[in-house]
Amino acid sequence: MILTVTLNAAIDRTVAVPNFRLGRRHRAVESRTVAGGKGINVARALSLLGRPVIAAGMVGGPTGTRVLEQLREESVLTDFVRIAAETRINLAVIDPTSGEQTEINERGPAVSPEEVKRLFERIGYLAGGAKICVLAGSLPPGAGDDLYAKLVSDLTRRGVPVVLDAEGEAMLAGVRAGASMVTPNEREAEELVGQEFAEDGSDLATGLQQLVRLGAEEAAITRPDGCVAAVGEGANRRLLEVHTEPLEPVSTVGSGDAFVAGYVAARYEDRTPEECLAYGVACGAESTQHFGAGAVDRNQVERLLGEVAVHDLEVPAEV
Repeated sequence: MILTVTLNAAIDRTVAVPNFRLGRRHRAVESRTVAGGKGINVARALSLLGRPVIAAGMVGGPTGTRVLEQLREESVLTDFVRIAAETRINLAVIDPTSGEQTEINERGPAVSPEEVKRLFERIGYLAGGAKICVLAGSLPPGAGDDLYAKLVSDLTRRGVPVVLDAEGEAMLAGVRAGASMVTPNEREAEELVGQEFAEDGSDLATGLQQLVRLGAEEAAITRPDGCVAAVGEGANRRLLEVHTEPLEPVSTVGSGDAFVAGYVAARYEDRTPEECLAYGVACGAESTQHFGAGAVDRNQVERLLGEVAVHDLEVPAEV
């Protein structure tokens, strides 16, 4: 079983608004409302890819009930801890004429120490049947920036590798705790290593090395056309570049979550690191053809997989 954990779940509403401008009245031409949060998006994609997955985390109030009902309708197994405060609602506005998207994410409900303790115990219980765990998304107020680090340490102690996809101090703490794989995008990676990357991508190899030095076993920095990654360990460590020709997107919302789902789906089947990354890139690319996060077409992913290129990343002499 694959376990995904979403600590700050949401109802995600995505609307398409042609010629979107601030301060004006518009009419949406298309909309979709789904259960959301990065870990939930990953679970949705994994389910569509035919992998066994259970989504866990925290939800509260009528909005939290709606999250669980929607996941049940999608045949995604769940085991969430109930909290007192109301689960958040997020909005993404996509302008199909320009391809631009604007996201408005609520901060999320505050959680108590007792609720965090119950969550920690629930994840420990579920870890007994998990082959791999995905920790993804923001932390709700009150959770503490060290919660991911504590979960990474506990899951690692139980023999469950952790894929971590977050940002900020919570992500940095999880990296330092020794997450098995971390998957920041370029902006998030720059924040983690404390420097901006050159526009030509020449700093990406250095960034990968720094993420590993911070504590991650492996790292992948996602990009619009794929990713660069550090895989293996010691003398066997390799720096890889994985890319495909970008597709004309319907929406790029959740493409990073689809990448994580693809990577984890392949890792669950004990594929090679190169195959895991390629499958992740194919899923990320295919997801841009759908309206709403976490949507992928398994057959189309297999078709795109043949177009994904994997090769060694050129390493600057100073790395």
